[in-house]
Parts: sequence; C-alpha cells; structure tokens
Amino acid sequence: MAVPGIRNVADARRRLMATADSQAAWSALDCGFAAVADVFDECLAAARQHIAADELPAFLDAARAIGKLGRGAEPLLAFLECWPRVVATLAVRQSAILPTLQESIRRLQKSPNAPAITPLLQTLGAVAERLRSADALADYQTLALDLAERTAGSIHGRQTTHPSPSLPDFLAQAPRLLGLLSLAGLRRWMEQGIRLTAEHPEQQRAYFALASPESRAMLQREREGTLFADVERRLALSLSALWADDSPLVPYSTAFAAPGLRPYLATDGMRLPDALDSLSGIDGLGRYRAMLAHLAAHRQWSRPLVADNWSPLQRLAVETLEDARVDLLLLRRFPGLRPLLLALHPQPAEDACDPDRVNTLRHRLTCLSRACLDPEHPYTAAATREFATRLHALLADGPASTRAVAELALAWATRTRVPSDQFANVHFADTEVDYRDDNRHLWTFIEAGDEEESFEPRPAPADPEAAGLPPRHYPEWDAATQSFRPDWAAVYEALHPAGEAADIDRLLAKHAVLARRLKRLLDRLKPQERVRLRYQEEGSELDLDVAVRAWTDWQSGQLPEPRINVSHRTDGRDISALLLLDLSQSLNARLPGSDQRILDTAREAVALLAWAIGELGDACAIAGFHSNSRHEVRYHHIKGFSEAWDEPVKARLAAVEAGYSTRMGAAIRHAGHALSGRRSEKRILLLLTDGEPADIDVSDPDYLIADTRQAVESLAAEGISTFCLSLDPNAGRYVGRIFGPHWRVLDRIERLPEQLPMVYLNLTR
Repeated sequence: MAVPGIRNVADARRRLMATADSQAAWSALDCGFAAVADVFDECLAAARQHIAADELPAFLDAARAIGKLGRGAEPLLAFLECWPRVVATLAVRQSAILPTLQESIRRLQKSPNAPAITPLLQTLGAVAERLRSADALADYQTLALDLAERTAGSIHGRQTTHPSPSLPDFLAQAPRLLGLLSLAGLRRWMEQGIRLTAEHPEQQRAYFALASPESRAMLQREREGTLFADVERRLALSLSALWADDSPLVPYSTAFAAPGLRPYLATDGMRLPDALDSLSGIDGLGRYRAMLAHLAAHRQWSRPLVADNWSPLQRLAVETLEDARVDLLLLRRFPGLRPLLLALHPQPAEDACDPDRVNTLRHRLTCLSRACLDPEHPYTAAATREFATRLHALLADGPASTRAVAELALAWATRTRVPSDQFANVHFADTEVDYRDDNRHLWTFIEAGDEEESFEPRPAPADPEAAGLPPRHYPEWDAATQSFRPDWAAVYEALHPAGEAADIDRLLAKHAVLARRLKRLLDRLKPQERVRLRYQEEGSELDLDVAVRAWTDWQSGQLPEPRINVSHRTDGRDISALLLLDLSQSLNARLPGSDQRILDTAREAVALLAWAIGELGDACAIAGFHSNSRHEVRYHHIKGFSEAWDEPVKARLAAVEAGYSTRMGAAIRHAGHALSGRRSEKRILLLLTDGEPADIDVSDPDYLIADTRQAVESLAAEGISTFCLSLDPNAGRYVGRIFGPHWRVLDRIERLPEQLPMVYLNLTR
C-alpha cells in the first residue's frame, strides 16, 4: 500500500532537483543580461525536451560563446529560443548540426558582417522548417557565407572594411524564399543578384529584400516544379495510410548534391529531392508519389545481400531486377499506379546503340526492366523476353525473395555478357529510371562492417516528466518590406497564480444594483429550451393534424402530404468568447480624483462580465498579456472555456497585476489560436486595452500598429470577430487603423464595470 503523501514528497524532490539543475545551467551560461534571465528557465525546459542530456553542456557552451560576442542580448536570446526547435525539426542529434552553426558564427564574427549573426539566428528555426534536413541546413549556411564574402567590400574599390549591404535582407527573406525555391533555385537567384547589383549597394539591398522588379522577375523564373516542403504532409499521410510506415521523409538539396543523386533509404528516413519538375507529362507531386511508393516497396520486400563477392556488372543486374520485382509487387497491390510508373520508366529503342562501339550494359538492363513491367513492350531480343518471363514466373506463387532475384540476375549476366561490357564509353541515353532509388540499402560489406548501412532503432520517446513549456513563436508583419518576419515573437503561456477569491466576491457585492439590472436583461436574452419544427419528413413524433389531413387526402385519391412529423431543436446561443486583457504598466495609473487604479476598475468589470456570461451559458475564456520585448510576451490564462465561474477562477482574477509593455499582435495571434479550435457558430475576441501597441525594442509606433492590424485581419479570415474596447482618450488616432469599425473608446473609465458587459451583450445579441 502506498504511503500517503509520498507522491507529494517525490514531486517536491523532483522540483528541487530541477531548480538546482537550472541554477547550475545559469551559472554555466555566465550571462549578465536581464532579458535572458527572464526567459532562461523556459528556454532550458525546451532544450531538455529536444536535446539529449549528454549534449546539453555543448548547448550551454555554444550559448555562452554567443553571449560573449559583444553583440548584446539579441543573438543569445535568438539562439536559446530557436535552437531546440531546430534540433526537433530536423530530428537529429545536436552534434550533427551545432559545429556547422558555430563555424558560420565564427566566420561572420571575424568579418565585417558580424552584425548579421543576429538575423541568421533569428530566422534559423523557420529556415529549418522549410529545409527539413541537416545537410540542407548546412548548405544554406554555405550559401549565406558565400553571399557575405562576395558582397562585403565589393562596393567602391573593394574596401574590405565594408560589410555586405544585402546579407541582413537576404537572411530576413530566407524563410520566404525557401518557401518558393529549392536550394538550387535559391543559389541561381542569388548569383543573378550579385551579378546585376555588385557595384550598387542600394540596388543590391532592394534585390535581396525582394523590393525590386528584377528580383521578383528572377524569383518567378526560378520558381518551377514542386517543392518537397509543400507536399511533405500529403506524402507522409500517404505513407502512413497505405503502408503503415511512419518513417521520416528527409529532403536532400539538389543545389549541392552530387550530379545524378537519386532517392535512397537511410538511417534517418526516406531521402527525397527537395524539388522536382514535371517529367514525361507527370507533375512533381506524381513523381514524389512514385518515388515514395518504390521506396516503401523496397522497405517491405527487399533484404540486403553481402556485396563482397559480386562484380559491378552483377550488382547492377541484381539491382535492376530487384527494382523490377518490387515494382511488380507494387502493381499487384496498387494497380492504379501502372500508368504513372510506365510514364516515368524510359522505353529505349532496341537498336539505339552499337554493341561493338559502346558499353551497352545499362541499355540492355533498361530494356529488360521495361519488358518486365510492360506486357506490350516492343523488344524482340531472346534474352530480354526470356528473363522477363522468368521473373513473372518467379513471382507466380508469391513475392519470392531478393536472394532468388539475385540468382536470376546472375544467370542473366552469364548469358548476355559481351566484350563491350568492359568499355569505358557507356551508353546512358534513356537508361535513367527516375523514380527508382540508388539501392544502397541492398548491400552490406563484411570488410567495412554492417553498421554503416544498418537501420538503427528509433529512440524512445522523451520522458514526459522532463517536458517543459517552450515558447510558441509567431510571425510579425513588417510594413516596410510588406512581408512577415518569421517566428519573430516568442509567447510564453502559463496559468495565472491565484489570490483570494473573496476579493472578487466583495467587488460583485459592491455592484449589486448593477448586477440586478443586468440580471433582468440576461433573463430576456437567455435561450429557449426547445422549439418545435413542423412539416418534417423525419422527426421524433407524429404531427397529428398534418397526419389526419394526409390520411384524408390519401383516402380521396389525392397525393398526401409526406411531411407528417415533428422534430425539435434547441433555440440556443452557440458562442465562444475570449476576453483578452492588456496588463501593461499603464494600468497602474490612478483614476482622476481617486486612489483606485485603472487595473482595479478593470478587474471589477471583468468580474461582472464573467458572471454575466456564466448566467447566459456562453463558452468564455479570460486571459491577460504583457510583454518585455519580442523575446518575452507573457500570456496568462485566467479562465478556460471548460471552467465554470467558480472559486479558482475568481482567485486568479484577484491576483492579476500590471507591468511591462503591450505587444498586442502576438497576444492576439495566440488568443486566436485558442479560439480557432472552437467549433462554435460565432467566435469573438474582445480586447480590453488602455493604450496603443508598444514595446521596449520598437522605436517606430507604426510598426506594431501595422502588425496588430495584420493579426486582426488574419483572425477575420478564420471567421473570428475581434472587437476592441479602449480606455485611451487618444485612441481615435490609431484604433480605427487596427480594428476598422469594430471598436469603441470609453471616455469615463469609472463606467467600465457597467459598459463592458453591455458591449458583450450587444456583440452577441
């Protein structure tokens, strides 16, 4: 029998150990930035969730080095926030990608381009989301460093003390560019930009900021084919649904890959190119599906062979016939793939090359492969027809095996070998079966050890006890570039601490007269329980009047009324509302001629509104927010949609305090994320604020106003209505730019407890 309280003791011990570990980590970071201290615990929790325990010291060492660069807190904050997400996105060990990033930072720090370290780190998480592989991320950093070196000091006599004018703009636009281009296309677009604008710094900035017509024209020219990032989800769902296979899909860069690199099975998943153009009338998505189906078939039916005693000719024959075998098994399971595979499989002419002049091995094998798949093939060579027939016969009683196919391939190689198979001049035309992999998984080597090509077991899931609450990142709209800054604001959410629930009860008692007046109004607005719907073909009961008339019509030979039933529906309100409170420092100001703070008045109004909504039965949530730069937007849960207006909620509301700044766009996006999961007919975000959007790291007030407007418009596109009740007497100069017609300014703040419930009732009538 468990000892009472032992769980609480264990939990307390675990919390103490976590606190000690956090303090040790903070000491290892050796950082004096207050902005970093505010968010370090959350960042460390995210790092523990996604980075292996034995690699956490390396993470802290890298962070410590970044903090000592002399670039302020920004690069360190960006690294702490984005790096765990990069590791999780790429699904690799940190040691596979951190050295490359450290080398990139070192090279930038030793050059005139050191200020670009911050934008590099700030956008790294969004870039990783698009690239999805460690190799591609390394190639992207190579591109960025190449641009930095080629454009730094290239203006006016190549003075090497000048930083690259375009590198920060390129890094800021990189997530957007990688959403449109593959790495190969991005490199070509970059080369054109350097060539066209090398001697004109302003034109160069405009080009890499996507602000010039030439830049957009070049971008459109390079935007061809299908990007892996755009179809990854569909491919993963197909793999899971059709093959019950959850292997990761990892792209490789076509910009830096060796020529002719094909898809392959690797220890980290199924590797596919990062972009595909149309081929033989098949679009990029169709080609991806053919590649994925072929790889999945290999994973199910192929088994590796020891390669040491096979010649290159024999191995090529085994690979070709094994590819044909898994394709035939694939077509048995999914016959509808036949037109797709035949369209992508070349059909070389039988007499396309002279066996006395060139090596025809690949040509003969491609003809054999086509004959295996296509019953209507045009080939007349006896060996081609015989071995295609033998492969079909081998599969007549079942899927056969890779070993059986290897014996058939060895027989083919012995029968068809000719002297020209030793020639170096190989005939390659029409011999590339595009959707097939490179078959590296088919071979193991005794001398080198089997572990290089073995399939490693997947790691166990992370311990849920170690999971923290990492920040949720949101973009911000930059009106100057007319584009979003990806993952710019970090929102940390938490349950608000509790205070004394009795304080809220005293506030409600203070407004008892107002509450009684609201109660009478609420009684008129409450929904009716049930409404009868007559003349229904199907229903819960018979409508006797209509049924009698229908019987009379039928007896008199007329067509009777078929809608003789009654059904019911609830005449209710299907509303979800979220009240978002601006908890910035300005709420601590006193009301004119009073000792009461604006915050105290707001608390009274929110208490009355929450009580009123509870009386109506609407789904309601309450949250507050404030910010301390884009790295620290705090979002406090006060009441959840599923919670009743009871003691715990009152206690949280009683403890609400104000401080810091008002980064409104990020808070609205996070509140919209909570509302987007509701299935109500009407979803409302009601914002109560006393000032315009502002934060300590933003000097241009129009920047956050434009971003908040974009956030409101985004919610409107999702069917979420946003209304602002402002307590700022000067709000007229900016609130309409943000909320359009959906706002109201309350000149007399002391009337807020009366007006806030009325605003809600008017919105939801």
